[in-house]
Amino acid sequence: MSPTAYPVNLDLAGRRALVVGAGPVAARKVAGLLDAGADVTVVAPTAVDEIADDSGIRWHERPYRRGEVASYRLAITATGDTDVDSQVHRDAEAAGVWLNSADDPERCTFTLPAVSRHGDLQVTVSTGGSSPAVSRWLRRSLFDDIGPEHATVVALASEVRTELREATGTSESPAWDNVLDDAIIETVRRGDVETARQALRRGLGLTGTSNLEPTQ
Repeated sequence: MSPTAYPVNLDLAGRRALVVGAGPVAARKVAGLLDAGADVTVVAPTAVDEIADDSGIRWHERPYRRGEVASYRLAITATGDTDVDSQVHRDAEAAGVWLNSADDPERCTFTLPAVSRHGDLQVTVSTGGSSPAVSRWLRRSLFDDIGPEHATVVALASEVRTELREATGTSESPAWDNVLDDAIIETVRRGDVETARQALRRGLGLTGTSNLEPTQ
């Protein structure tokens, strides 16, 4: 059996990321990196307007230079040029830099899942790079029921988790599996956030008035 991919969420805030290529595919990758707070550099002789006109992107208007990927924490190549993408892959492997090569899973050391985002809630689906189209299809078909109310529950659970840790010394409890259910979601959908908060607290054995700032 071949090894499975190890799913992670990367903290890219303020970290240097390189994108080689500046076409429409690269622009989508750049947008995702910027949303994550990465310090993005693009290397390409020409660029689509989304990249060329964005002052938040450092664009080197030239071809990729051998070995330059080593200056970055993470890289994405999306040139459509096999020779360039192969060179970036070799350089990234030599430097130990994580690389995603668009439409080329054999040259990827990480892949990008399809994502549905609501506030701090991110729900992802991945095929390990085998078929991004299937990932996007599953995201559409599976995530229709996920909405802003789920993000509110995330915020409530975070608040109550902090209270639980302060009260018991740990935020871990088997009761979490019982208190997080469809009833909580329906309560939030009705706009009754306080009732949902207290249901979580009771289910986790917390009594009395919380000293934490309530989630709106």
